[in-house]
Amino acid sequence: MAIDPYPAPLGECDSPAAVLGFVRAEQAAAEAAQVRVLEGAVAWASMHSTDCLDDAACLPGAEGEIAIAGPGAPLVTEFAPLELGAALGMSSDAARAMLGEAVELAHRLPKTWAAVQAGAVPAWRGRKVAANTLSLPADGAAYVDTHVHAVAGKIGYAALDRLIEEARVRFDPAGAEEKRKAAADRRHFDLDTGRVSFAGTVVVDGELDLADALDLEDAVARGARVLGELGCAESLDVRRSLAVGEIARRQLALDLDTTPTEVAGLSKRCRPRQVVVHVHLSAAALGSPSENTDGLHLARVEETRSFVSADQVKTWCANPDAQVIVKPVIDLADVTRTDAYEVPDRMAERVQLNNPTCVFPWCGRSARRADNDHVIRHRHEREGPPGDDEDFGETTDPNLAPLCRTHHRAKTHTSWSYTKLDETTYLWRTPNGIHLRRDHTGTTIVTI
Repeated sequence: MAIDPYPAPLGECDSPAAVLGFVRAEQAAAEAAQVRVLEGAVAWASMHSTDCLDDAACLPGAEGEIAIAGPGAPLVTEFAPLELGAALGMSSDAARAMLGEAVELAHRLPKTWAAVQAGAVPAWRGRKVAANTLSLPADGAAYVDTHVHAVAGKIGYAALDRLIEEARVRFDPAGAEEKRKAAADRRHFDLDTGRVSFAGTVVVDGELDLADALDLEDAVARGARVLGELGCAESLDVRRSLAVGEIARRQLALDLDTTPTEVAGLSKRCRPRQVVVHVHLSAAALGSPSENTDGLHLARVEETRSFVSADQVKTWCANPDAQVIVKPVIDLADVTRTDAYEVPDRMAERVQLNNPTCVFPWCGRSARRADNDHVIRHRHEREGPPGDDEDFGETTDPNLAPLCRTHHRAKTHTSWSYTKLDETTYLWRTPNGIHLRRDHTGTTIVTI
């Protein structure tokens, strides 16, 4: 059944068939729009290829070139993805990935790209193919393109992976052998401490050698059994999770310099926890239980960018093996200044507490690993003699903002600019005049 390009408005759809026709037409329009976005990305990459590097809005030698697609595809200027991402409402990393896949399609997968442009292959499937061929040599990508373009709209992920691996073996045997050796050892053990649940738990995922797995299972099962015998009323699954923590703390208690006799004595003791977390609590949550009549209180944990209950924080701190260090509270409304270019630790801490992440549009990198940028440049940053009417900024809270290294360099060496409206609100302007407001709620494109 053909799709009606001009369906009746949803309000006029008076039958199930009419509603289905409406949603199919809207889906087709959305897919066509995604193709046009990819075409725009290819044009953007062409305008920012290394051939145009001399015309880029940056200081000579400040902006390098990057390979965003596979071998043989054109290189683009280093900061090209940033403004494209700003225009599309996505992070710089997401924009770089999308731009790379668009360039990969246009330059190394021309048959698949033609199928995408013709509407035979959805844009997202074309991007999936491109993402998987980035590491192939040019002839390997051409092999995949020849065999997949006619079925790219239907092929499953497993079949696509097999085809790509076949191309790798045929055209890049050395790379295939390296990948085989790497794949032969997929063992890993990951603790997702970046995402903690409201209950204060994290997800653990791993793949172990069978012998190691059997030993770990024996230790965990034994620990869970002992906890039960000692009176722990939790379920078996919970006791197993608690046993893992006990095993870890017993291991931390071992000192490599001790004698076997000393180790035997230490094995029954636990080393105090030495985990540093930055927790933000309301004043009400810090009161006594009798004063807390407003119900549940939340605590924000910087290291995990999530919330836990105030009671969970109390549980952590009340653990007899935990060592609690209380540091002075920093007044976030305080303003200090210094004549030096370097930012004092206490001032930097206040800036990071006000802005937990890089303040570039849609960036989420931690402020604790970012640079403290002078919004209005400091006199130590000038590259020549100052002009008569040139104003320099101070090293003071209102003139500082956290920027990750990539976005700091883009602001310093290109025509990206921003104004700090208050402690958490920033107005950015891209090199081509797009304005974006970044505040504690996120990023919004604005009209000036």
